[in-house]
Amino acid sequence: MSNQIVYVVSDSVGETAELVVRAAMGQFTFAPDIRRVPYVEDTGTLKEVVSIAKSNHAIICFTLVKPEMRQYLIEKAADEGVQVYDIIGPLIDQIQASTGATPRYEPGIVRQLDEDYFKKIEAIEFAVKYDDGRDPRGILKADIVLIGISRTSKTPLSQYLAHKRLKVANVPLVPEVDPPEELFRVPKHKCFGLKISPEKLNNIRRERLKTLGLSDGAVYANINRIKEEIEHFERVVGRIGCQVIDVSSKAVEESANVILNAVQNNRMF
Repeated sequence: MSNQIVYVVSDSVGETAELVVRAAMGQFTFAPDIRRVPYVEDTGTLKEVVSIAKSNHAIICFTLVKPEMRQYLIEKAADEGVQVYDIIGPLIDQIQASTGATPRYEPGIVRQLDEDYFKKIEAIEFAVKYDDGRDPRGILKADIVLIGISRTSKTPLSQYLAHKRLKVANVPLVPEVDPPEELFRVPKHKCFGLKISPEKLNNIRRERLKTLGLSDGAVYANINRIKEEIEHFERVVGRIGCQVIDVSSKAVEESANVILNAVQNNRMF
């Protein structure tokens, strides 16, 4: 046998069905001839595919999630003597029988999940690349810009938001270093200042120094130094005019919810 024609029929792109067919046909020595028929929405197209498959002595493999479409293709193929194989239907039925849950019967779910996954990965990579102000060019590319002094949870908050598919850049503020000019060109609704009480930050920094094996009496944890940094922070956010979130007693998830709500509200207008 030189080859075998297989029509891959799907109510979405048909990638899942084609991968399964290629995996199966890879077990044979003849060359596969796979012809994809994507985005099938009506029985007229199914009837036409059955007719063509019959004339070419082909097999039809399909992923159709709507029961009425699946049933029509199976019955029409049987009438015409065409071999068909339902790739996803029996598994949907089995899961429904086992769980008692009702399927959504929505085409393209896998592709939607794939796109969502890759958007998430892209956002995570963005957050890593533009973490801690390492490249100011990311500020103008970001969906969200976080600013704050050291140990105000900028990095964990950036990563948390990245898992929500938001591209986040964060910028540390230090009195001795001028903020990047890009920071003042960002629309203020995209920028969020992270504020913390001096006492809370003092405790956090002292514990941080201890874990590093350093003296907790270092300037980094000095209360006067911390107050100086906070004053600098307030001048910068005042110049930007952005929203400020007090993270003194907030978990990362709580701070993220404040930002996500603000983002959602801005999209509504």
